[in-house]
Amino acid sequence: MKFLVDNQLPIALARYLASLGVVRKHVFDLGLAESSDNEIWANADRHAYIVISKDEDFCHLANGPLRGARFIWIRLGNCRTKTLLTLMERTWPLIIRDLDAGEQIIEIR
Repeated sequence: MKFLVDNQLPIALARYLASLGVVRKHVFDLGLAESSDNEIWANADRHAYIVISKDEDFCHLANGPLRGARFIWIRLGNCRTKTLLTLMERTWPLIIRDLDAGEQIIEIR
């Protein structure tokens, strides 16, 4: 599994994922920081990334014709990075379980 962190989320999340030993990129790493959601999704589809974002638009894209990518939707309001990372740490086993089960969209609250 490969993960792509969207630009509304901190680079610290990508670093946290790296500490778990997973392949991850941030949109900044790929030169996609200024790209549209459609462009990010097309790149994710081409490279089989699992997009992690707070952007609801990716829900619509995940249900569209490009199904090579999947989506983890972070439904957490503005918060400190530590709060986000604590949420990810707590839910990571569930996220992996759902991805292994083939879920296209995973919602995290």
